[in-house]
Amino acid sequence: MPALQPVRGTQDLLPDEQRRHRAVTDTARRIAERYGYHEIATPIFEFTEVFARPIGETSDIVTKEMYTFADRGGEEVTLRPEYTAGIVRAVISNGLTQSLPLRFFASGPMFRYERPQKGRFRQFHQIDVELIGLAQPQADVEVIALGADILDALGVLPRTVLELNTLGDIASRHAYRDALLAYYRERRALLSEDSLTRLERNPLRILDSKDEGDRRVNAEAPSFAEYLTPVAQGFFDAVRAGLDLLGISYRESPRLVRGLDYYCHTAFEFVTTDLGAQGTVLGGGRYDGLMGVMGGPETPGVGWAAGVERLALLIGEPPRAARPVAVIPVGDQGEAPALKLAHALRRDGFTVDLGYSGNLARRMKRANKIGARIAVILGEDEMARDAATLRDLDTGEQIEVPLAALRDRLAPFR
Repeated sequence: MPALQPVRGTQDLLPDEQRRHRAVTDTARRIAERYGYHEIATPIFEFTEVFARPIGETSDIVTKEMYTFADRGGEEVTLRPEYTAGIVRAVISNGLTQSLPLRFFASGPMFRYERPQKGRFRQFHQIDVELIGLAQPQADVEVIALGADILDALGVLPRTVLELNTLGDIASRHAYRDALLAYYRERRALLSEDSLTRLERNPLRILDSKDEGDRRVNAEAPSFAEYLTPVAQGFFDAVRAGLDLLGISYRESPRLVRGLDYYCHTAFEFVTTDLGAQGTVLGGGRYDGLMGVMGGPETPGVGWAAGVERLALLIGEPPRAARPVAVIPVGDQGEAPALKLAHALRRDGFTVDLGYSGNLARRMKRANKIGARIAVILGEDEMARDAATLRDLDTGEQIEVPLAALRDRLAPFR
């Protein structure tokens, strides 16, 4: 019988890889707190309607990628494919619209039935930021600046480019939608099957197509800039002015369309060429229509999500955890004192490794293998003198230290 393997598109995060993931999420959490964002956690699964209605019935996420099933009570539920809809649902469910504006940070696993490839899994992880309740363009600038600061703290910002676009206001979108419909209807024979399905319901989604034939058609499609209302143009001008003021460089990308139906105004992505075809590491935009679509009061919002797996591929080796202190008993008489000492040192803030078997040589070999910085050796002779032997595992030097002075001598290795 073959050994059990993880389900295709999932992975075990062994300690080294988990350390890289944690470096990403811990850094993002720390920077988000500086901006006044509070951490939130929503359920990993929700009623399917939470995602299907706002994401859009014609989107690839809903039609091809969501993990949807009936639970034992007959309710149709879906493993979350993205964060925003669930967080907005939490705002509505908990009556938080009375406390606007709201700034949220979240991190956790997502689930999409996609073709696995480098940096993309069926169970993957995201960090997410949402700013709910502010309609001003300065809010868009804030969340983009927060994303840039997180990427900078991770050391990857210089390897990315911020791509920026506007999806306009409702009037702009209606005018542009009519222009796209006329353009695509004349070229129906050249569109993919998926794009033909989207044509009447949401032609803007065709601009987001990855099909090569669709891309050739899109190359000559009308530009959104030609249909922006003065209000929408003014909003976009203010966003660009804010980014210029903060020294955040960007590249305008007229074909950038976020893949979800509830976006408006600003759309943005930080992209890199270091990950091949899957170049987006952080992306988002404004979603003023989402709260109303989900049954809540009309409330503006803007946010982004970033893939932890992709960022972990970019950051290199994060700083290692503190090297442990190895507590090593010699003989049976040293076991109990070693257990007591290890417990006391851990409570004092030391990282401590305590083996439970083997002679002195075997335990010292283990201490070196795990990268311990110093060994505390408790043998019969030392205990008779209420002392321990400290061995510096980098230099090989060792000294005997009274137990009463042990914590002070170990302080540099905390």
